[in-house]
Amino acid sequence: MYANLIGGQWVEAADASTNVNPSDTNDVIGAFARADAATVNRAVAAARDALPAWSRTAPQVRHDILKRASDEVLGRAADLGRCLSREEGKTLAEGIAEVTRAGQVLAFFAGEALRCGGETMPSLRPGVSVEVTREPIGVVGMITPWNFPIAIPAWKIAPALAWGNTMVLKPADLVPHTAWLLTDILARAGLPEGVLNLVMGRGSVVGRRLVEHPDVAGITFTGSVETGRGVAAGCAAARPAMKKVQLEMGGKNPFVVLDDADLDTAVACALNGAFFSTGQRCTASSRLIVTEGIHDAFVTALTERMRALTVGHALDPGSQIGPVVTESQLASNERYLEIGRAEGATLHWGGERLNRDTPGFFQCPALFTDAHNGMRIAREEIFGPVAAVIRVKDYDEALSVANDTDFGLSAGIATTSLKFASHFKRNAEAGMVMVNLPTAGVDYHVPFGGRKGSSLGPREQGRYAAEFYTVVKTAYTQP
Repeated sequence: MYANLIGGQWVEAADASTNVNPSDTNDVIGAFARADAATVNRAVAAARDALPAWSRTAPQVRHDILKRASDEVLGRAADLGRCLSREEGKTLAEGIAEVTRAGQVLAFFAGEALRCGGETMPSLRPGVSVEVTREPIGVVGMITPWNFPIAIPAWKIAPALAWGNTMVLKPADLVPHTAWLLTDILARAGLPEGVLNLVMGRGSVVGRRLVEHPDVAGITFTGSVETGRGVAAGCAAARPAMKKVQLEMGGKNPFVVLDDADLDTAVACALNGAFFSTGQRCTASSRLIVTEGIHDAFVTALTERMRALTVGHALDPGSQIGPVVTESQLASNERYLEIGRAEGATLHWGGERLNRDTPGFFQCPALFTDAHNGMRIAREEIFGPVAAVIRVKDYDEALSVANDTDFGLSAGIATTSLKFASHFKRNAEAGMVMVNLPTAGVDYHVPFGGRKGSSLGPREQGRYAAEFYTVVKTAYTQP
Protein backbone atom coordinates (compact mmCIF):
# COMPACT_ATOMS: atom_id res chain seq x y z
CA MET A 1 0.00 0.00 0.00
CA TYR A 2 1.17 3.52 -0.83
CA ALA A 3 0.89 5.38 2.47
CA ASN A 4 0.09 8.95 3.47
CA LEU A 5 2.92 11.22 4.65
CA ILE A 6 2.26 12.84 8.03
CA GLY A 7 4.91 14.62 10.07
CA GLY A 8 7.66 12.97 8.06
CA GLN A 9 6.30 9.44 8.58
CA TRP A 10 4.57 7.20 6.06
CA VAL A 11 1.22 6.21 7.57
CA GLU A 12 -1.03 3.45 6.23
CA ALA A 13 -4.81 3.39 6.50
CA ALA A 14 -7.60 0.90 6.99
CA ASP A 15 -9.11 1.81 3.61
CA ALA A 16 -7.44 2.06 0.21
CA SER A 17 -8.30 2.98 -3.37
CA THR A 18 -7.20 0.95 -6.37
CA ASN A 19 -5.45 2.87 -9.12
CA VAL A 20 -6.12 1.42 -12.61
CA ASN A 21 -4.55 2.24 -15.96
CA PRO A 22 -7.26 3.74 -18.26
CA SER A 23 -5.37 2.41 -21.30
CA ASP A 24 -5.48 -1.12 -19.91
CA THR A 25 -7.90 -1.83 -17.09
CA ASN A 26 -6.12 -5.12 -16.38
CA ASP A 27 -3.08 -3.09 -15.29
CA VAL A 28 -3.42 -2.24 -11.59
CA ILE A 29 -0.92 0.42 -10.51
CA GLY A 30 -1.39 -0.08 -6.78
CA ALA A 31 -3.43 0.45 -3.65
CA PHE A 32 -3.33 3.93 -2.11
CA ALA A 33 -4.21 4.72 1.50
CA ARG A 34 -7.45 6.65 1.99
CA ALA A 35 -7.26 9.03 4.90
CA ASP A 36 -10.12 9.65 7.30
CA ALA A 37 -10.92 12.88 9.17
CA ALA A 38 -8.74 11.89 12.11
CA THR A 39 -5.78 11.41 9.78
CA VAL A 40 -6.37 14.86 8.30
CA ASN A 41 -6.36 16.29 11.82
CA ARG A 42 -2.96 14.68 12.43
CA ALA A 43 -1.60 16.10 9.18
CA VAL A 44 -2.81 19.61 9.97
CA ALA A 45 -1.33 19.37 13.47
CA ALA A 46 2.01 18.34 11.96
CA ALA A 47 1.92 21.28 9.54
CA ARG A 48 0.97 23.67 12.33
CA ASP A 49 3.84 22.44 14.53
CA ALA A 50 6.34 22.78 11.66
CA LEU A 51 5.24 26.31 10.72
CA PRO A 52 7.19 28.47 13.21
CA ALA A 53 10.58 27.05 12.27
CA TRP A 54 9.92 26.70 8.53
CA SER A 55 8.48 30.20 8.15
CA ARG A 56 11.73 31.61 9.55
CA THR A 57 14.05 29.38 7.56
CA ALA A 58 16.70 31.22 5.57
CA PRO A 59 15.73 31.78 1.92
CA GLN A 60 18.82 29.87 0.79
CA VAL A 61 17.61 26.74 2.58
CA ARG A 62 14.22 26.92 0.84
CA HIS A 63 15.92 27.57 -2.49
CA ASP A 64 18.25 24.60 -2.12
CA ILE A 65 15.44 22.15 -1.26
CA LEU A 66 13.30 23.26 -4.19
CA LYS A 67 16.30 23.16 -6.52
CA ARG A 68 17.24 19.62 -5.46
CA ALA A 69 13.66 18.50 -6.02
CA SER A 70 13.61 20.19 -9.42
CA ASP A 71 16.83 18.49 -10.44
CA GLU A 72 15.46 15.06 -9.54
CA VAL A 73 12.12 15.64 -11.29
CA LEU A 74 13.85 16.81 -14.47
CA GLY A 75 16.42 14.03 -14.29
CA ARG A 76 13.67 11.42 -14.00
CA ALA A 77 11.29 13.05 -16.52
CA ALA A 78 11.04 9.97 -18.75
CA ASP A 79 10.34 7.59 -15.86
CA LEU A 80 7.92 9.91 -14.07
CA GLY A 81 6.21 10.79 -17.34
CA ARG A 82 5.60 7.12 -17.97
CA CYS A 83 4.06 6.75 -14.50
CA LEU A 84 1.84 9.77 -15.14
CA SER A 85 0.64 8.51 -18.53
CA ARG A 86 0.02 5.07 -17.11
CA GLU A 87 -2.33 6.32 -14.38
CA GLU A 88 -4.00 9.34 -16.08
CA GLY A 89 -4.04 8.43 -19.77
CA LYS A 90 -2.10 11.29 -21.33
CA THR A 91 0.10 10.20 -24.21
CA LEU A 92 3.67 9.47 -23.23
CA ALA A 93 4.90 12.66 -24.88
CA GLU A 94 2.33 14.70 -22.95
CA GLY A 95 3.18 12.91 -19.71
CA ILE A 96 6.88 13.64 -20.04
CA ALA A 97 6.10 17.25 -20.97
CA GLU A 98 3.95 17.67 -17.86
CA VAL A 99 6.66 16.26 -15.61
CA THR A 100 9.16 18.62 -17.23
CA ARG A 101 6.83 21.52 -16.53
CA ALA A 102 6.61 20.48 -12.88
CA GLY A 103 10.40 20.47 -12.63
CA GLN A 104 10.56 23.91 -14.23
CA VAL A 105 7.99 25.25 -11.78
CA LEU A 106 10.02 23.96 -8.84
CA ALA A 107 13.15 25.62 -10.25
CA PHE A 108 11.35 28.93 -10.83
CA PHE A 109 10.12 29.12 -7.26
CA ALA A 110 13.52 28.10 -5.95
CA GLY A 111 14.62 31.43 -7.40
CA GLU A 112 11.58 33.25 -6.00
CA ALA A 113 12.57 32.09 -2.50
CA LEU A 114 15.60 34.39 -2.86
CA ARG A 115 13.64 37.29 -4.33
CA CYS A 116 10.87 37.82 -1.76
CA GLY A 117 11.82 41.36 -0.82
CA GLY A 118 9.87 44.28 0.55
CA GLU A 119 9.67 48.05 0.39
CA THR A 120 10.73 50.92 2.58
CA MET A 121 9.34 54.39 2.18
CA PRO A 122 9.04 57.61 4.12
CA SER A 123 5.87 58.23 6.09
CA LEU A 124 3.80 61.36 5.64
CA ARG A 125 4.83 62.17 9.21
CA PRO A 126 8.33 63.57 9.81
CA GLY A 127 10.78 61.15 11.31
CA VAL A 128 8.62 58.07 10.71
CA SER A 129 9.64 55.26 8.36
CA VAL A 130 7.43 52.64 6.73
CA GLU A 131 8.38 49.06 5.92
CA VAL A 132 6.16 46.80 3.78
CA THR A 133 6.91 43.07 3.88
CA ARG A 134 5.26 39.77 3.02
CA GLU A 135 4.78 36.88 5.45
CA PRO A 136 3.46 33.33 4.88
CA ILE A 137 -0.25 32.85 5.54
CA GLY A 138 0.31 29.65 7.55
CA VAL A 139 -0.99 26.13 6.97
CA VAL A 140 -2.36 25.74 3.43
CA GLY A 141 -4.78 23.02 2.34
CA MET A 142 -4.27 21.96 -1.28
CA ILE A 143 -6.91 20.10 -3.29
CA THR A 144 -5.75 19.11 -6.78
CA PRO A 145 -7.50 17.54 -9.80
CA TRP A 146 -6.89 14.39 -11.81
CA ASN A 147 -6.13 15.91 -15.21
CA PHE A 148 -2.71 17.38 -14.34
CA PRO A 149 -1.55 15.08 -11.53
CA ILE A 150 1.98 16.48 -11.13
CA ALA A 151 2.00 19.96 -12.69
CA ILE A 152 -0.83 21.37 -10.58
CA PRO A 153 0.46 19.94 -7.27
CA ALA A 154 3.88 21.37 -8.18
CA TRP A 155 2.59 24.84 -8.93
CA LYS A 156 0.71 24.90 -5.62
CA ILE A 157 3.44 23.36 -3.46
CA ALA A 158 6.41 25.30 -4.87
CA PRO A 159 5.24 28.86 -4.09
CA ALA A 160 3.90 27.76 -0.71
CA LEU A 161 7.34 26.43 0.21
CA ALA A 162 9.22 29.35 -1.30
CA TRP A 163 7.36 31.84 0.87
CA GLY A 164 7.51 29.86 4.10
CA ASN A 165 4.15 28.12 4.39
CA THR A 166 3.48 24.56 5.51
CA MET A 167 0.83 22.45 3.82
CA VAL A 168 -1.44 19.46 3.55
CA LEU A 169 -1.86 18.12 0.00
CA LYS A 170 -4.93 16.14 -1.07
CA PRO A 171 -4.46 14.87 -4.63
CA ALA A 172 -7.34 13.53 -6.70
CA ASP A 173 -8.45 10.13 -5.42
CA LEU A 174 -8.44 8.91 -9.02
CA VAL A 175 -4.73 9.56 -9.72
CA PRO A 176 -2.70 9.68 -6.49
CA HIS A 177 0.46 7.94 -7.69
CA THR A 178 2.22 10.84 -9.38
CA ALA A 179 1.48 13.16 -6.46
CA TRP A 180 2.85 10.49 -4.11
CA LEU A 181 6.04 10.35 -6.17
CA LEU A 182 6.39 14.16 -6.10
CA THR A 183 5.86 14.21 -2.34
CA ASP A 184 8.52 11.54 -1.88
CA ILE A 185 10.98 13.56 -3.98
CA LEU A 186 10.37 16.73 -1.96
CA ALA A 187 10.66 14.89 1.34
CA ARG A 188 14.00 13.38 0.32
CA ALA A 189 15.18 16.78 -0.95
CA GLY A 190 15.44 17.85 2.67
CA LEU A 191 12.07 19.20 3.81
CA PRO A 192 11.76 19.17 7.59
CA GLU A 193 9.14 16.86 9.04
CA GLY A 194 5.63 18.25 8.86
CA VAL A 195 6.27 20.96 6.27
CA LEU A 196 4.62 18.93 3.48
CA ASN A 197 1.98 16.35 4.41
CA LEU A 198 0.17 14.09 1.95
CA VAL A 199 -3.35 12.84 2.72
CA MET A 200 -4.96 10.82 -0.03
CA GLY A 201 -8.63 9.95 -0.22
CA ARG A 202 -12.11 11.16 -1.06
CA GLY A 203 -12.86 14.83 -1.38
CA SER A 204 -16.03 14.37 0.66
CA VAL A 205 -13.87 13.28 3.60
CA VAL A 206 -10.37 14.72 3.22
CA GLY A 207 -11.24 17.87 1.31
CA ARG A 208 -14.18 18.67 3.56
CA ARG A 209 -12.10 18.35 6.71
CA LEU A 210 -9.37 20.60 5.30
CA VAL A 211 -11.96 23.27 4.55
CA GLU A 212 -13.50 22.96 8.03
CA HIS A 213 -10.29 22.70 10.07
CA PRO A 214 -9.69 25.83 12.18
CA ASP A 215 -5.90 25.62 11.85
CA VAL A 216 -5.91 25.76 8.04
CA ALA A 217 -5.39 29.37 6.98
CA GLY A 218 -6.12 29.00 3.28
CA ILE A 219 -7.43 26.57 0.68
CA THR A 220 -6.18 26.40 -2.89
CA PHE A 221 -8.48 24.28 -5.03
CA THR A 222 -8.57 23.19 -8.67
CA GLY A 223 -11.58 21.20 -9.84
CA SER A 224 -15.22 21.45 -10.82
CA VAL A 225 -17.41 24.52 -10.44
CA GLU A 226 -19.90 22.72 -8.20
CA THR A 227 -17.21 21.55 -5.78
CA GLY A 228 -15.48 24.92 -5.94
CA ARG A 229 -18.64 26.71 -4.86
CA GLY A 230 -18.83 24.40 -1.85
CA VAL A 231 -15.19 25.10 -0.99
CA ALA A 232 -15.77 28.85 -1.21
CA ALA A 233 -18.85 28.65 0.99
CA GLY A 234 -16.99 26.53 3.53
CA CYS A 235 -14.05 28.93 3.65
CA ALA A 236 -16.39 31.88 4.14
CA ALA A 237 -18.20 30.11 6.98
CA ALA A 238 -15.03 28.89 8.71
CA ARG A 239 -14.41 29.67 12.37
CA PRO A 240 -12.68 31.31 14.14
CA ALA A 241 -11.72 33.22 10.99
CA MET A 242 -12.65 32.99 7.33
CA LYS A 243 -10.05 31.22 5.22
CA LYS A 244 -8.19 32.69 2.31
CA VAL A 245 -9.37 30.91 -0.84
CA GLN A 246 -8.05 30.38 -4.35
CA LEU A 247 -10.27 28.56 -6.84
CA GLU A 248 -9.57 27.41 -10.39
CA MET A 249 -12.61 25.73 -11.89
CA GLY A 250 -14.13 25.12 -15.29
CA GLY A 251 -14.06 26.62 -18.75
CA LYS A 252 -16.07 26.73 -21.95
CA ASN A 253 -13.37 28.35 -23.96
CA PRO A 254 -14.02 30.00 -27.33
CA PHE A 255 -11.65 29.85 -30.26
CA VAL A 256 -12.62 32.39 -32.92
CA VAL A 257 -11.63 31.88 -36.55
CA LEU A 258 -12.00 34.93 -38.80
CA ASP A 259 -12.20 34.98 -42.59
CA ASP A 260 -8.69 36.47 -42.83
CA ALA A 261 -7.10 33.72 -40.71
CA ASP A 262 -4.33 31.51 -42.02
CA LEU A 263 -6.28 28.26 -42.45
CA ASP A 264 -3.42 25.94 -41.49
CA THR A 265 -2.74 27.93 -38.32
CA ALA A 266 -6.42 28.02 -37.38
CA VAL A 267 -6.86 24.29 -37.86
CA ALA A 268 -3.68 23.41 -35.97
CA CYS A 269 -4.74 25.60 -33.03
CA ALA A 270 -8.25 24.14 -32.94
CA LEU A 271 -7.00 20.55 -33.19
CA ASN A 272 -4.54 21.02 -30.36
CA GLY A 273 -6.83 23.04 -28.14
CA ALA A 274 -9.93 20.89 -28.54
CA PHE A 275 -8.60 17.34 -28.65
CA PHE A 276 -5.08 16.95 -27.28
CA SER A 277 -4.90 15.54 -23.74
CA THR A 278 -8.20 13.90 -24.79
CA GLY A 279 -9.91 17.27 -24.33
CA GLN A 280 -9.52 16.89 -20.56
CA ARG A 281 -8.20 20.39 -19.91
CA CYS A 282 -10.03 23.32 -18.37
CA THR A 283 -8.44 25.46 -21.10
CA ALA A 284 -9.69 23.25 -23.97
CA SER A 285 -11.23 24.91 -27.04
CA SER A 286 -14.74 23.49 -26.83
CA ARG A 287 -16.48 26.27 -28.82
CA LEU A 288 -15.09 26.91 -32.31
CA ILE A 289 -16.67 30.17 -33.45
CA VAL A 290 -16.11 30.55 -37.18
CA THR A 291 -17.12 33.34 -39.57
CA GLU A 292 -19.07 32.52 -42.71
CA GLY A 293 -16.37 33.09 -45.32
CA ILE A 294 -13.98 30.48 -43.92
CA HIS A 295 -16.48 28.18 -42.19
CA ASP A 296 -16.76 25.39 -44.77
CA ALA A 297 -13.03 25.29 -45.56
CA PHE A 298 -12.22 25.24 -41.84
CA VAL A 299 -14.62 22.37 -41.08
CA THR A 300 -13.31 20.35 -44.03
CA ALA A 301 -9.66 20.87 -43.11
CA LEU A 302 -10.21 20.21 -39.40
CA THR A 303 -12.12 17.01 -40.16
CA GLU A 304 -9.27 15.77 -42.33
CA ARG A 305 -6.80 16.39 -39.52
CA MET A 306 -9.11 14.65 -37.03
CA ARG A 307 -9.36 11.59 -39.26
CA ALA A 308 -5.57 11.31 -39.25
CA LEU A 309 -5.27 11.28 -35.45
CA THR A 310 -4.15 8.05 -33.81
CA VAL A 311 -6.12 7.15 -30.68
CA GLY A 312 -4.46 4.45 -28.61
CA HIS A 313 -2.67 3.25 -25.50
CA ALA A 314 -1.06 6.19 -23.73
CA LEU A 315 2.32 4.44 -23.56
CA ASP A 316 2.39 3.64 -27.28
CA PRO A 317 4.78 6.17 -28.86
CA GLY A 318 2.54 6.33 -31.93
CA SER A 319 -0.55 7.46 -30.01
CA GLN A 320 -1.58 11.09 -30.41
CA ILE A 321 -4.71 10.86 -28.26
CA GLY A 322 -4.91 8.66 -25.17
CA PRO A 323 -7.96 7.21 -23.43
CA VAL A 324 -10.64 9.03 -21.49
CA VAL A 325 -9.75 8.85 -17.81
CA THR A 326 -12.62 6.61 -16.57
CA GLU A 327 -15.67 4.73 -17.73
CA SER A 328 -17.92 7.27 -16.00
CA GLN A 329 -16.25 10.15 -17.83
CA LEU A 330 -16.60 8.31 -21.13
CA ALA A 331 -20.28 7.69 -20.44
CA SER A 332 -20.72 11.39 -19.65
CA ASN A 333 -19.09 12.31 -22.98
CA GLU A 334 -21.50 9.97 -24.76
CA ARG A 335 -24.48 11.55 -23.01
CA TYR A 336 -23.41 14.93 -24.36
CA LEU A 337 -23.26 13.48 -27.86
CA GLU A 338 -26.90 12.49 -27.47
CA ILE A 339 -27.78 15.88 -25.98
CA GLY A 340 -26.17 17.65 -28.93
CA ARG A 341 -28.10 15.58 -31.46
CA ALA A 342 -31.36 16.13 -29.57
CA GLU A 343 -30.76 19.87 -29.57
CA GLY A 344 -30.39 19.89 -33.36
CA ALA A 345 -26.65 19.98 -33.81
CA THR A 346 -25.05 17.71 -36.41
CA LEU A 347 -22.49 15.18 -35.20
CA HIS A 348 -20.24 15.88 -38.16
CA TRP A 349 -17.58 13.33 -37.31
CA GLY A 350 -16.38 10.97 -34.59
CA GLY A 351 -17.52 10.34 -31.04
CA GLU A 352 -17.74 6.55 -31.08
CA ARG A 353 -16.07 4.19 -28.63
CA LEU A 354 -12.98 2.51 -30.00
CA ASN A 355 -11.67 -1.00 -29.42
CA ARG A 356 -7.95 -1.44 -29.03
CA ASP A 357 -5.66 -4.34 -28.12
CA THR A 358 -6.14 -3.64 -24.41
CA PRO A 359 -9.39 -2.94 -22.53
CA GLY A 360 -9.59 0.80 -21.97
CA PHE A 361 -11.71 3.92 -22.31
CA PHE A 362 -10.94 4.93 -25.87
CA GLN A 363 -13.08 7.45 -27.76
CA CYS A 364 -12.79 9.00 -31.20
CA PRO A 365 -12.66 12.82 -31.01
CA ALA A 366 -16.04 14.33 -31.94
CA LEU A 367 -16.95 17.44 -33.90
CA PHE A 368 -20.41 19.02 -33.95
CA THR A 369 -21.52 21.47 -36.64
CA ASP A 370 -24.75 23.48 -36.95
CA ALA A 371 -24.45 24.37 -33.27
CA HIS A 372 -25.53 27.61 -31.66
CA ASN A 373 -24.54 29.21 -28.38
CA GLY A 374 -27.80 28.40 -26.63
CA MET A 375 -27.23 24.64 -26.77
CA ARG A 376 -26.05 22.76 -23.71
CA ILE A 377 -23.08 21.45 -25.68
CA ALA A 378 -22.03 25.10 -26.11
CA ARG A 379 -22.68 26.16 -22.51
CA GLU A 380 -21.70 23.25 -20.26
CA GLU A 381 -18.18 21.94 -19.78
CA ILE A 382 -18.01 18.44 -21.28
CA PHE A 383 -14.35 17.78 -20.33
CA GLY A 384 -13.76 15.36 -23.16
CA PRO A 385 -12.66 15.30 -26.82
CA VAL A 386 -15.82 17.03 -28.05
CA ALA A 387 -16.00 20.41 -29.80
CA ALA A 388 -18.84 22.35 -31.42
CA VAL A 389 -18.53 24.65 -34.44
CA ILE A 390 -20.71 27.78 -34.25
CA ARG A 391 -21.14 29.73 -37.50
CA VAL A 392 -21.26 33.54 -37.16
CA LYS A 393 -21.54 36.44 -39.59
CA ASP A 394 -18.55 38.60 -38.68
CA TYR A 395 -16.10 39.61 -35.99
CA ASP A 396 -18.63 41.56 -33.94
CA GLU A 397 -20.94 38.55 -33.69
CA ALA A 398 -17.97 36.27 -32.97
CA LEU A 399 -16.88 38.42 -30.03
CA SER A 400 -20.43 38.59 -28.69
CA VAL A 401 -20.82 34.81 -28.85
CA ALA A 402 -17.37 34.25 -27.35
CA ASN A 403 -18.27 36.38 -24.33
CA ASP A 404 -21.75 34.90 -23.92
CA THR A 405 -20.77 32.28 -21.33
CA ASP A 406 -20.74 31.77 -17.59
CA PHE A 407 -17.02 30.99 -17.82
CA GLY A 408 -14.01 33.17 -18.54
CA LEU A 409 -10.78 31.19 -18.39
CA SER A 410 -9.16 31.25 -21.84
CA ALA A 411 -10.15 32.67 -25.22
CA GLY A 412 -8.40 32.47 -28.58
CA ILE A 413 -8.58 34.01 -32.02
CA ALA A 414 -7.06 33.14 -35.39
CA THR A 415 -6.60 36.23 -37.55
CA THR A 416 -3.97 38.07 -39.58
CA SER A 417 -5.54 41.43 -38.71
CA LEU A 418 -3.74 43.55 -36.13
CA LYS A 419 -6.95 45.50 -35.67
CA PHE A 420 -9.06 42.48 -34.75
CA ALA A 421 -6.28 40.86 -32.71
CA SER A 422 -5.82 44.01 -30.64
CA HIS A 423 -9.54 44.52 -30.14
CA PHE A 424 -10.04 40.87 -29.11
CA LYS A 425 -7.21 40.98 -26.57
CA ARG A 426 -8.82 44.02 -24.97
CA ASN A 427 -12.45 42.91 -25.12
CA ALA A 428 -12.47 39.13 -24.67
CA GLU A 429 -13.91 38.41 -21.23
CA ALA A 430 -11.29 35.88 -20.19
CA GLY A 431 -8.33 35.74 -17.87
CA MET A 432 -6.03 34.56 -20.68
CA VAL A 433 -6.19 35.45 -24.38
CA MET A 434 -4.35 33.68 -27.21
CA VAL A 435 -3.78 35.09 -30.71
CA ASN A 436 -2.95 32.45 -33.34
CA LEU A 437 -2.22 29.97 -30.54
CA PRO A 438 -4.26 27.19 -28.93
CA THR A 439 -6.37 28.18 -25.93
CA ALA A 440 -4.58 25.44 -23.97
CA GLY A 441 -0.90 25.78 -23.20
CA VAL A 442 0.56 28.40 -20.86
CA ASP A 443 3.93 29.47 -19.49
CA TYR A 444 4.84 28.82 -15.87
CA HIS A 445 6.37 32.23 -15.10
CA VAL A 446 3.22 34.27 -15.79
CA PRO A 447 -0.16 34.36 -14.00
CA PHE A 448 -2.76 31.69 -14.68
CA GLY A 449 -6.46 32.20 -14.00
CA GLY A 450 -9.80 33.36 -15.31
CA ARG A 451 -12.92 35.40 -14.68
CA LYS A 452 -16.62 34.81 -14.06
CA GLY A 453 -17.32 31.21 -13.02
CA SER A 454 -13.84 29.98 -13.91
CA SER A 455 -11.80 31.42 -11.07
CA LEU A 456 -12.00 33.12 -7.69
CA GLY A 457 -9.22 34.69 -5.71
CA PRO A 458 -5.59 35.49 -6.54
CA ARG A 459 -3.87 34.10 -9.62
CA GLU A 460 -1.70 31.01 -9.68
CA GLN A 461 1.85 30.74 -11.07
CA GLY A 462 4.61 33.28 -11.54
CA ARG A 463 5.28 36.08 -9.08
CA TYR A 464 1.54 36.73 -8.86
CA ALA A 465 1.24 33.58 -6.74
CA ALA A 466 2.53 35.67 -3.83
CA GLU A 467 -0.89 37.30 -3.59
CA PHE A 468 -2.34 34.05 -2.24
CA TYR A 469 0.56 32.49 -0.35
CA THR A 470 1.61 35.63 1.54
CA VAL A 471 0.00 38.37 3.61
CA VAL A 472 1.24 41.94 3.45
CA LYS A 473 2.43 43.61 6.66
CA THR A 474 2.99 47.36 6.98
CA ALA A 475 5.23 48.46 9.88
CA TYR A 476 5.76 52.06 11.06
CA THR A 477 8.84 53.09 13.05
CA GLN A 478 9.74 56.26 14.88
CA PRO A 479 13.24 56.16 16.39
